[in-house]
Amino acid sequence: MTAARLRSSCLPPWLADSTELHLSKPRSLPGTRRKGVIGHRVIAAENEVESVDGIRISTRPRTWLDMARLLPLNDLVCMGDELIRVPRQALEGRDTPFATLEGLRVLVERHPNLQGVVRARQALELMRVGADSAPESLLRLAMLDAGIPEPELQLSLRSDDPFSPSADLGFRRRRIAIQYDGGHHLAEAQTLNDRRRNKAFEAAGWTVLVFRKDDLADGFESATKKIKKALRSAWVDPAVASGFASAV
Repeated sequence: MTAARLRSSCLPPWLADSTELHLSKPRSLPGTRRKGVIGHRVIAAENEVESVDGIRISTRPRTWLDMARLLPLNDLVCMGDELIRVPRQALEGRDTPFATLEGLRVLVERHPNLQGVVRARQALELMRVGADSAPESLLRLAMLDAGIPEPELQLSLRSDDPFSPSADLGFRRRRIAIQYDGGHHLAEAQTLNDRRRNKAFEAAGWTVLVFRKDDLADGFESATKKIKKALRSAWVDPAVASGFASAV
């Protein structure tokens, strides 16, 4: 858990604010006994540990796997989505994900007896490349729980245009764009960008649904109802009409 906090990983508030120090050692060494320190004895391959500023710390993938024993399934999916998302070079200085689904599957299968491994396998089946934040992941999971078809992620208005505005989630054949606007969207410049983005979709005949912190607070219950209503009333491509009709 300490490794996850040090890396500013996507954690729920009740864990992100923890002040406990967790220290892991190989099983061949005696356990840690020190006030304020929680010791763990683990089996870890050499490539599951790295040195950061002179400190030995578990890699991001191994940290995700270790967190499987603590995190509820949805939060573990959020943390995993953060690892496999494709970063933007211009904003983050990197264009390679921290991990891949394939690599995480190999890691999980390497530790079949690790506490939480069953939950890790479940999370792998729910993780998707494309979520840029935990709320986006939680919204997608809430949609699936509500029986809504799985949406596309980072859905561009014009698929052949790299500069096209995009939706966090959506349904191209239904022309529905779904946005989750977090706290940083309240800044004036970002608000103007959001308006231009939404107007571009609307001008092309799309329905735009925007959700915020209040929707997150109620577990996206109201949001999923609005999405279902939009799906029922939206224009439908005849080629896929039957598949959507049975799902919503």
